[in-house]
Amino acid sequence: MILTGLLVGAILGVVMQRGRFCVTGMIRDIFLQRSWRGFVALLVVIAVHAIGLAALTSTGVIAPDHTTFAPAAVIVGGFLFGLGIILAGGCASGTWYRSAEGLVGSWIALAMYALSAAAMKYGALRGLDTWMKSWDTGLTTIPKALGVSPWWFVVAISVITFILVRRFRARDTKRPAAARLTNQPVWKRPLHLYTAGALVGLIGVVAWPLSAATGRNSGLGITTPTANTLQYTVTGDDGFIDWGVLLVLGLLVGAFIAAKSTGEFRVRIPDATTTVRSVAGGLLMGIGATLAGGCTVGNGMVQTSLFSFQGWIALLFIAVGIGVGAKYWLKPATATPTKTPQTAPQTTAAAISAALPDSPANTAIPGMQMATGFINLHSKADDKARHLGDGYFALDSLGAVCPFPLIEAKDVMADLEPGQHLVIDFDCTQGTETIPQWAVEDGHEVTDFHDTGEAAWQITIKKGHVDRDDISSV
Repeated sequence: MILTGLLVGAILGVVMQRGRFCVTGMIRDIFLQRSWRGFVALLVVIAVHAIGLAALTSTGVIAPDHTTFAPAAVIVGGFLFGLGIILAGGCASGTWYRSAEGLVGSWIALAMYALSAAAMKYGALRGLDTWMKSWDTGLTTIPKALGVSPWWFVVAISVITFILVRRFRARDTKRPAAARLTNQPVWKRPLHLYTAGALVGLIGVVAWPLSAATGRNSGLGITTPTANTLQYTVTGDDGFIDWGVLLVLGLLVGAFIAAKSTGEFRVRIPDATTTVRSVAGGLLMGIGATLAGGCTVGNGMVQTSLFSFQGWIALLFIAVGIGVGAKYWLKPATATPTKTPQTAPQTTAAAISAALPDSPANTAIPGMQMATGFINLHSKADDKARHLGDGYFALDSLGAVCPFPLIEAKDVMADLEPGQHLVIDFDCTQGTETIPQWAVEDGHEVTDFHDTGEAAWQITIKKGHVDRDDISSV
């Protein structure tokens, strides 16, 4: 029966990888993009999960043990976890499936996450965890505190989610669809974010009774299983191997299969800055998630669907941590202008040559050198991007982790004139969704979008007259 954890985890890994499903990005977009569109996908998970768990509880199939609310631990832990996932570049489940895409930075963050979580639960930091949780209010769920049926909350969040989904879907139909990769079959295309959210919610419903049948009275969870995986690796004690451990291992396997089969797996080595952030982020993730009693899965999806005080307050302070981290750490790089010509990447140059055979960039003039390097015209477009001629600029974001390709693209695009083109090379998988979506929302036109190899893409965006359909009022 314990092997069902591996199967459920594998399915979860496929869905998350194909849906680019990461709670960090959903909340981060509220601060960076002023958009609640992604956050609604999290509400879809919670609503579907809430309906399923309430039904299973009402019929006696499961009997959840509700965690009591320890304010100091949950607030501090949630905030630290939010900071950590900004530094690490993804939430707990996101770090697992991005590791399966070949991101070495995620491997480092995952190792640090496991280390600090294990230290908090079983090792040197266990005293800190116990002390922080010593102030316990005894409160469990909001419905119980109010003396009402949880179904009132289930219906309320389901109705709210339904309205928001309809609103955002209606907005999508009133403007051009976000660009899709042009040289891929349908089966390789990512899942719609809301479809992925509904599937994650359903998987969570199925997970609980299967997990409970093995003696683990819980559903989806990442932090304790991650710590237990490390404990088993170090001690060899098979008592640490449970349904949850097989769940996270299955998630890794499923995400790898999905990434490899769709050409989205490639080992990518981080630079020094990303490596340091991965170490710090992973350590904060493990400490924060243990204090808060769960990560964006355990708290943000499961406990919220049970309407526990812990789940909703932890989610709130995770969001606060993400907001603070985004403000201080997610900024475009400072441009360093230079007059030294540099050779443009072959993928970008080849694309412009094919698209504009008669452009100045392809016209050889005796005694003149083609301007493919950085040129100093006192603008970010020229300082950060290569001027390819005929109104085309190339931005090389290969190796940059999300959301930095998008951040840099927005920074350069702000200095372009309407009608000029920005050609972006990137290898961040999530960018295949976030960059086209940004282009649509900001009124730009995607004129070309294709892959350039294993886990590498190129998108060409023509700047429009920005008329953003801002949705921050939701």
